[in-house]
Amino acid sequence: MLSPSPILAFDIETIPDVGGLRHLNGLDVSLSDTEVAGLAFQRRRAQTGHDFLPLHLQRVITISCVMRWGENFKVWSLAEPALPEAEIIQRFFDGIEKYSPQLVSWNGGGFDLPVLHYRSLIHNISAPRYWDMGEGDHADSRDFRWNNYINRYHARHLDLMDLLALYQPRANAPLDELAKLMGFPGKLGMDGSKVWEAWQEKRADEIRDYCETDVVNTYLVFNRFRVFRGETTIEEARAEEAFIRAELTRLDSPHWREYLTFWPPTYPA
Repeated sequence: MLSPSPILAFDIETIPDVGGLRHLNGLDVSLSDTEVAGLAFQRRRAQTGHDFLPLHLQRVITISCVMRWGENFKVWSLAEPALPEAEIIQRFFDGIEKYSPQLVSWNGGGFDLPVLHYRSLIHNISAPRYWDMGEGDHADSRDFRWNNYINRYHARHLDLMDLLALYQPRANAPLDELAKLMGFPGKLGMDGSKVWEAWQEKRADEIRDYCETDVVNTYLVFNRFRVFRGETTIEEARAEEAFIRAELTRLDSPHWREYLTFWPPTYPA
């Protein structure tokens, strides 16, 4: 049974905010982007033992989405270099403003949304519907007092990783491994640690394609989760997977052809 509300699964990809790092650290303009990021990674490793930069220093270069509503399915990306970061983020929140969808993510509460919050402040983004907690101007705003996007324990934004781990970080599972265990392709050819390298090599299209396949993984895991919580039946979930497979086949682009190659048409007993 399809959800009465649009479902919007999303995933973001980021790179170091080189401009922000230059500004905060007073770095000389003669330093290349690679050198600026390298210094930031070095300092981060000295402080924490790893080079993962703080969330406010992550620049958003891609937001990939799966939208499922009625009989419709769409997968697309808002991405640099076609769009600047501010427009990528504003368009994402404009979609929430228009459709009030059920948001679905994998670690969206721990990474994607906090990054979008910080970057939105930097770019003067407006997202009233997203921040609605029962005091907005929409006709159904009062419903958001009891189920909104912000509260960790509300379902309007469903962070699958967080929920399945029962909010215990030590119980978190990687999306790639879980998707593969469930018979889905998982990550193909790239992961988050390789995005900065790919960006420097001007492989923005590969980053976008990788992000799109990851968000389809997220949606497919969500589809199975709906069986687990009794929202839909196994037969309906099978039919949904067949539908998604057919839609991806119609897109007929190299990354979807590769994705389908690694997705055998089977379902666990």
